[in-house]
Amino acid sequence: QLQTSYNTLTKERDHLKEELNKQTCEWRRFKSSLYYLSTEKKSWTESRQDCLGRGAHLVIINSKEEQEFIHGWSECLDIYLGFHDTNTEGVWEWINDGALGQSSAPGTTYWRDGEPNDANQGEDCAQLSKQVSDPLKSWNDIPCTTNIHWMCEKTTSTL
Repeated sequence: QLQTSYNTLTKERDHLKEELNKQTCEWRRFKSSLYYLSTEKKSWTESRQDCLGRGAHLVIINSKEEQEFIHGWSECLDIYLGFHDTNTEGVWEWINDGALGQSSAPGTTYWRDGEPNDANQGEDCAQLSKQVSDPLKSWNDIPCTTNIHWMCEKTTSTL
């Protein structure tokens, strides 16, 4: 009976290790953060909720190197960033730590030429657009209801 229990626990342990490895493979490390690139498309709010469910937040760009890493990894996908002006038109804010309603002012930004333009007065969420090859001029504002891919980020301090 003890041997049967041991065998069962060993199988459960191995299964849990497999599941953990699958989840870890979905995330990429860059400096002190882990990043998850979605395989499906959702609105900005749904994307944000997905990140929160993963113990993360929509990606926040803190450096030129991070911008280049994200631009390179997202390949041909347009992705949501954790950047918005939903509180006050024209005042762009980063979401912080996935906490609803918590934002901070932007540092350096990487807007495409002519962006943000709030076309039709309805573009309040930022995307990293792959329509431009220059990673340092690749942000665009779009309606938050647009279904596109997204990227989540969590720092190693939240693991």
